Amino acid sequence: MAKYFSYAAVLLLMLLPADKLAAQTYYVLDSVSVTAARLPVPLHKNTRTVALMDSLTIASAPADNINDLLKYALGVDVRQRGAMGMQTDISMRGGTYNQIAILLNGIDISDPQTGHNSADFPVNLADIDHIEVLEGPAARGHGASSMVGAINIVTKYSGESSASLNLEGGSFMYGNAAASAALKGKHSYNTLSAGYQRSDGFNRNAGGGLNSDFSAFKTFYHGNADLPGVTLGWQAGASLKDFGSSTFYSPKYDDQFEHTFKTFTAIKAEGKGALHFSPSIYWTHGEDRFELFRASPQKYPFNYHKTNVAGADFHLGFDSRLGRSTFGAGARHEAIRSTNLGEPLKDPQGVYVRGLARTAYTAFTEHSVTLDRLTASAGLTAAFNTGSAEGIKFYPGVELNLRLTDALRIYGSYNASYRMPTFTELYYSVGGHKADPNLRTEKLHAFEGGLKFLDRGVRAVATVYYNRGHDIIDWIQDVSAGDDSPWMSVNHTTLDTFGQEATLQLSFGELTGKRNFFVRSVNLGYSHISQDKDTKAGFRSLYSMEYIRHRITAQADFRIAEGFTANVSFRYVDRATSSDLIKPYSLLDAKLSYSRPAFEVYLRANNLLNKEYYDFGDIPQPGLWFMAGVRVTLQKRGE
Repeated sequence: MAKYFSYAAVLLLMLLPADKLAAQTYYVLDSVSVTAARLPVPLHKNTRTVALMDSLTIASAPADNINDLLKYALGVDVRQRGAMGMQTDISMRGGTYNQIAILLNGIDISDPQTGHNSADFPVNLADIDHIEVLEGPAARGHGASSMVGAINIVTKYSGESSASLNLEGGSFMYGNAAASAALKGKHSYNTLSAGYQRSDGFNRNAGGGLNSDFSAFKTFYHGNADLPGVTLGWQAGASLKDFGSSTFYSPKYDDQFEHTFKTFTAIKAEGKGALHFSPSIYWTHGEDRFELFRASPQKYPFNYHKTNVAGADFHLGFDSRLGRSTFGAGARHEAIRSTNLGEPLKDPQGVYVRGLARTAYTAFTEHSVTLDRLTASAGLTAAFNTGSAEGIKFYPGVELNLRLTDALRIYGSYNASYRMPTFTELYYSVGGHKADPNLRTEKLHAFEGGLKFLDRGVRAVATVYYNRGHDIIDWIQDVSAGDDSPWMSVNHTTLDTFGQEATLQLSFGELTGKRNFFVRSVNLGYSHISQDKDTKAGFRSLYSMEYIRHRITAQADFRIAEGFTANVSFRYVDRATSSDLIKPYSLLDAKLSYSRPAFEVYLRANNLLNKEYYDFGDIPQPGLWFMAGVRVTLQKRGE
């Protein structure tokens, strides 16, 4: 059925007047401002390691969801239990999936219940303009959940009225449909999108039934108004997912199932003029239902969870002869009601008999100075959380960026960071797990240095970093007690991480001056991590010590003929693990597309060589997966 919709969409485009068609546009990387600090700064002036996945990268990559797209970011570890981002753990630099912040247009949407749900993005890939990946501690800029890094997803703003439709189908009865519309007013701009995807899954349970099937619906609304003295923006989104969970959480049972629902809304203002102020308020609601036996509560009761997060932030910045100064404060209230997480409730409601609430307060100051060749910044964050007995804590940071030549820069930084335990780490004591409600806050001291070469058509970065973590949280199992011994949440005393990264990006159109050069771009990357952990012998780790030891990424983007492009993406992953199934693997993905000003027809293949591989435990990953689709875009040109 999807192919007939595709034929109809192409025919419609052929009948439209030419002035209704709009070509896709891209921008130069160095012109983009990123939010590694509290105030946005141009990418080439940033004193931190920030990888930017721009609109060209997103459009050409062989991925149809944000989770899969992030697999091509060198410093990001994406471990999937389910295909197409149904259940994804995202981490950085040897950390865990609970130690990074997920932001949507600068607003933190991380989940305090568990990082498993943080990647339930309430936006479709077609909504994304670019993604900023900040590697290293980001507590000064993005709060407590950004202990080892942050990912900021920035949605599109074309500035014109438009409409788009995307239809896609493929292996394993996969289907995807997404639509969006944008309306430009005299002083306002509003966008609305919705998308649905489903599949029967690539795996079956022992009885031959579906156990890796999924369906997902997402919708997103974003608007802004350009008012005198201030720009006001508002956004809201929702993500609804139902997916077979195979053996996601226990290898003994192969018919698990999960339902998640997330809603999100936020309002943010940006002041104009010399005095830059930016207040924001936000609210996130999440629901999670886990079924150990699919649709069979009589065999084992379902786990139910509801979380609510409400927050407010305000920061004020100004420029002077002494540099740029920024001040601010924020509050974030996190609450959960659950069947098994938290303390017994005085007012239970149905299955929700337990719960917990806590509030985090932060205040910060930051100052940066730009001299002839030197950019330096320093800041301090004070943090207090009602869920911690450790009182007020202070976390400093300093960064330096020295321009040796017009193209070559050397940089260095030190940052301290922290993270509160999730509700799951504190209270999940069912199904073979034993949590510790007295877990301490994780702490991290991070040192980083490197070289950046930024010239026309060439971007090269080499980085060395060292992270010293204290009280790092992990789930461990006593091997000597057998496979049935419980997984226990504990604070490791120390965890030292030493890593190196190198990336090279070549844009041949800029290098050669020829817009139609056959090779559009090449991206190469290599990373290495080693960890030294102070833990007891004879224990198996579930998360924090299964890091990617060696990783190689390579992407090439080709212009075959007018309108025809191809992308080939390669990944090699060697993970440090105690599992006999998780072995080094290489994957090849590809996308072939034909684009005209208002439509694109494409073929995509993931795991092109049909490799058998495992990312987590004994959960197999999909083999060869083919997809085909069409995207139609109509845009009203300004006068």
